[in-house]
Amino acid sequence: MRFAFSDDQLAFRDAVRDLLVKECPPSAVRAAWEAEGRAGAAWSALGEMGVLGATATEERGGLGFGMVDVVLLLEETGFAALPEPVVEHVAVGLPMLDDPGPELDGSATLTAPFHHDTVMPFTDRADAFLIFDEGRVRRFTREQVTLEPCTSVDGARHLARVTASGHAPVVADGDDIGRAFDRGALGTAAQLIGLARRVIEMTVEYTRERRQFGVPIGSFQAVKHHVADARLALEFARPLVYRAAWSIDEGDPDASTHVSMAKAMASDAATLAGRQALQCHGAMGYSFEYDLHLFLKRAWVLAAAWGDADWHRDRVGRAIL
Repeated sequence: MRFAFSDDQLAFRDAVRDLLVKECPPSAVRAAWEAEGRAGAAWSALGEMGVLGATATEERGGLGFGMVDVVLLLEETGFAALPEPVVEHVAVGLPMLDDPGPELDGSATLTAPFHHDTVMPFTDRADAFLIFDEGRVRRFTREQVTLEPCTSVDGARHLARVTASGHAPVVADGDDIGRAFDRGALGTAAQLIGLARRVIEMTVEYTRERRQFGVPIGSFQAVKHHVADARLALEFARPLVYRAAWSIDEGDPDASTHVSMAKAMASDAATLAGRQALQCHGAMGYSFEYDLHLFLKRAWVLAAAWGDADWHRDRVGRAIL
């Protein structure tokens, strides 16, 4: 058995990476802090590429992708800190819909909360809201909801408390809700892996350029240890994320446990990478004008989203015991 991604999966990842370099640079993420609504053309470009409709079946107009096919793509959106509800749309919402239409190319955008919460991300650009209601998930349109804005550490991830009214179709119930939650937690874990990669790369680049006592600070053993610790945590977490994606696609009875292992480790890895990055950057790392904070704050909020590390460790513990 070959435990590796296919050439096609890697090529699609590379194409998404190149697209996000062009359409979602740090300046686009920063712009999303300063104004509501869409910042840049990344969302529409992902729609044209087929990413936003990837998890819909081919019969419904999608690519018929599973989580193994999209996990690398979601990782790249984390690396870019894409200010869009890509996990909520692609991993959580789209597989629930029996008849997706404009959602396939992103001309209609889905967002969803963590489990029964009423606070949702990216509400300023969502067209449909997936809301838990008495053991079911219903799809409400923007006209059926009232939004009460909430503050967030990550200013590009606009939050609001959503109150819905009127009748809305049921898109999931029973075990489908649990599977949707696992996809959301896994998609968030994949983004955390991308964020950890980005923060480590920024730290390596900075420590090569920053000089003290006539030499780059990256040559100091203590600095090397900080970066190595972050990289080690990343390399331990990444295989768990990929394994959880495979478990979901294969219907493994332990898939939820694997997802929790992945989310806990990815949250820890991204948080550690951020902490070590701040240590290596010094005062520069705390500057609002420097791009590091865009990725650190996204990592902090995603580490807590869809269940934090403690929540998922408890779920693993309950499964074991």
